Amino acid sequence: MELKVTTLEGKEAGSVQLSDAIFGLEPRADIIQRCVQWQLNKRQAGTHKAKGRAEIWRTGKKMYKQKGTGGARHGSARVPQFRGGGRAFGPVVRSHETGLPKKVRALALKHALSAKAKDGGLIVITFDEGSDAAACCGETSGISPSHPNVPLPGKTGPGGGRTGAVLLSPLIRPGTVSTVAYNHYSLLRSIEDIFGLPHLGDAAMPQVRSFGPDVFG
Repeated sequence: MELKVTTLEGKEAGSVQLSDAIFGLEPRADIIQRCVQWQLNKRQAGTHKAKGRAEIWRTGKKMYKQKGTGGARHGSARVPQFRGGGRAFGPVVRSHETGLPKKVRALALKHALSAKAKDGGLIVITFDEGSDAAACCGETSGISPSHPNVPLPGKTGPGGGRTGAVLLSPLIRPGTVSTVAYNHYSLLRSIEDIFGLPHLGDAAMPQVRSFGPDVFG
């Protein structure tokens, strides 16, 4: 499979050949669903907890005598049938993690990439974050600089010492650079702001900032 390579300025920069063993499979939704469910189960905190009858702060003395009251027979007031009593078979702190073989996880990733490639959802971007003078962190290839196969630092080599993230959206101009600490929740919060929706989940946290004019400008 062949994909076009694009620069941050939106210009074509050749093409790249992708392996059909990874990007050319017929997507199977069942395998992807298994991996997604495994991820969601593993992500659950499992900190839910309800008190049982042994954990309720209440007297365990028999409420009244066994016979002669005309009412039902009762003992402790901690039992679940009374208000304020312990809960029977309530949730306890536990792990929701389920097992999934590593080979199935890898196969699910291949099918997800194949699905994106089939729908035209893959974009290959090439960009240089460094200068042409030096490689990142003093990295060297260990080969003589005169060797013809030595990559040029900052061009085809390790690149410079800056790191960054690439965000793809038709609303963002090519080559946008920001020093603000955005994350994927910032993207969700920005979408909610655009459509006038309430902030959901972690996107509602006060420390999460929506994309500003430095991105959309």
